[in-house]
Amino acid sequence: MISREHSKRQGQAPKIRILVWTLLLLPLLWMGYRWGRSYFIQPEAILVLGGDLDREHFAASFAREHPDLPVWISGGSNEAYAEGVFADAGIDFTRLHIDRTAQDTVTNFTTLVDKLQVQGISSVYLITSDYHMQRARVIGEIVFGSRDMYLKPIPVPSQRDSEPVLKSVRDGARAVLWVTTGHTGSTLQSLSNKP
Repeated sequence: MISREHSKRQGQAPKIRILVWTLLLLPLLWMGYRWGRSYFIQPEAILVLGGDLDREHFAASFAREHPDLPVWISGGSNEAYAEGVFADAGIDFTRLHIDRTAQDTVTNFTTLVDKLQVQGISSVYLITSDYHMQRARVIGEIVFGSRDMYLKPIPVPSQRDSEPVLKSVRDGARAVLWVTTGHTGSTLQSLSNKP
């Protein structure tokens, strides 16, 4: 009797290990698939994440090289300044969509994903600073991925070190929370930023 129960437990151990490995690897495989596929998709818009004036200047030049694409700016400088940057680059205002709803990187995506989808946009060039790109991609892949939309990253060079991985993990969890509940958990972020 003891040997049968012991052998039953031993038979379950490999199954549990396989389940654990599957649960760990599945999200990584999904992200890898999406990132790989994003390189073969032609973006239909430019999405600029606010937070650094260099991003808007870079995006204006990039928009000049892609004259058929609308430009969506989430957050960023005040509207008059942003319009001036794009006007100086010769970008028609009819291409600009400036949205000031976002409070942080997670809401950069959650406030725009449905608006972009309504416009028939299923893939975007994602413009943000190089130090910020890892976190932006994690959030964007989760939020946009929930709507079968794709990102093609275009990092803006900077002299800053990459953000800590913990920020990507925290905001990735907030993005999953939004996908499952419709709430971004922004109060969680403000609590984690307190000393």
